[in-house]
Amino acid sequence: MEKSKADIEVAGDPEGESRQDLLSEKPDARPTWGSKAQYILAQVGFSVGLGNVWRFPYLCHQNGGGSFLLLYLLLLFIIGIPLFFLELAAGQIIRQGSIGVWKHISPRLIGIGFASCVVCSFVALYYNVIMAWSLFYLGSSFQFPLPWSDCPGAENETATVTESECMDSSPTIYFWNRKALHITNSIEESGGLDPALTGCLFAAWMLVCLAMIKGIKSSGKVLYFSSLFPYMVLLCFLVRALLLEGAADGIKIMFTPKLSIWGDMQVWRQAATQVFFALGLGFGTIIAYSSYNPQHNNCHIDGLLKGGI
Repeated sequence: MEKSKADIEVAGDPEGESRQDLLSEKPDARPTWGSKAQYILAQVGFSVGLGNVWRFPYLCHQNGGGSFLLLYLLLLFIIGIPLFFLELAAGQIIRQGSIGVWKHISPRLIGIGFASCVVCSFVALYYNVIMAWSLFYLGSSFQFPLPWSDCPGAENETATVTESECMDSSPTIYFWNRKALHITNSIEESGGLDPALTGCLFAAWMLVCLAMIKGIKSSGKVLYFSSLFPYMVLLCFLVRALLLEGAADGIKIMFTPKLSIWGDMQVWRQAATQVFFALGLGFGTIIAYSSYNPQHNNCHIDGLLKGGI
């Protein structure tokens, strides 16, 4: 039988056998998303969070409304989408997480991958606390009347002090400080664990575990709710805001640019930071999500689609 070229090279090279073994190894099978929709929802659900819902409106109002919005869109297309595309491409072609991608690029850069994982761990810690607060408010919202609608009644001397504190601020602030957080009067008083909030925090972590227990097989199905439901809530907020007094004035300020504010470098810095928050750049999550795509997936369209959303 005629020997192949590879067999001849192996026979003439003492290290050829080991290289031949490496060439014959098949890459580890990596699961893929159940559908394109799951992948898009995963990327959108990761990015559309506190940075968009809380931070962006505040920065937009603080920095001139329409002028900040235009600057944000400019930096989005100049900085955000190209970097987002790079992370998509790196994860998709190498098909590994953040640590594996940076190690593949250069073993000396593996620390960047570990750093991104540490950052994601810290973000998960405080995000689950916010989820616990949300679950607590969700449970409290089934009460009638709502516990944050009015100040507590003055039934005794202690209640009088309590009612005075509530009147000096507002019922909502009072409920947040005294009922939800149970803050103490001084830093010397720890207050101990609050059973309700502790249970809500445990429930938040359990929800995360149930969603991630089978990897993308379970999380992909959860995304249909977790990524679409916030948009329904935001739509309700939009309708409610448009019905408030002065809504027209707010819209006018929002879309009336004052380009003179572009001369302030602080505005540029905040707009650039918001781009990173909005797209989730640098966390390693984009790389991890895209690593579950086929290598020939059209990530150009993904980058433009995500940037537009």
